[in-house]
Amino acid sequence: MKKALFTAAALLLPAAAMAHTGHETSGFSAGIAHPFTGLDHLLAMLAVGLWSARQTGAARWATPVAFLLMMAVGSFAGVSSLDIPFAELAIMASVVVFGALVAFNLKLKMKNSALAGAAVAGIFAFFHGFAHGAEMPLMSTLFTYGAGFMLATAVLLAAGYALAAFGHNKAADLSRRAAGAAIALTGVAMGVA
Repeated sequence: MKKALFTAAALLLPAAAMAHTGHETSGFSAGIAHPFTGLDHLLAMLAVGLWSARQTGAARWATPVAFLLMMAVGSFAGVSSLDIPFAELAIMASVVVFGALVAFNLKLKMKNSALAGAAVAGIFAFFHGFAHGAEMPLMSTLFTYGAGFMLATAVLLAAGYALAAFGHNKAADLSRRAAGAAIALTGVAMGVA
């Protein structure tokens, strides 16, 4: 009988810990969660990391750095009174574009490839940042919430980058390209849904 009471009490502990609701909806933890809970953000950031790792020279680091910086700029626009009615469309387009770049294994082979990669990433990152800023919970500050989503974004970019580094053979290349195609098709599906 005592064992059953202890078991029941232990099962109720998580509910007691959640008695004060709202902690999960603001601040740093909400900022960290946002990129992981929005499929559009998650896929775009992983794809940017995958694509960046397959570039050469300075484009390998300039692309993800530009993504992070322009996402921060976009977040300031998102918390202002600025209205961008096509922001969600641009976010869906980013999923399709970055997925396609990975699927077709497109590499920037021009004189200013770092600048071109940074520009492509930066334009789309602005809209991701705008959405993060506009969707910031009321009880958050851009400093705490922003720090959370910037850290989560850096983790997702690094994860995509690391995934691209696994294997330098035909099977690994085919897997990366298939992942890019899946990301692009998911972006199309989200855009028409």
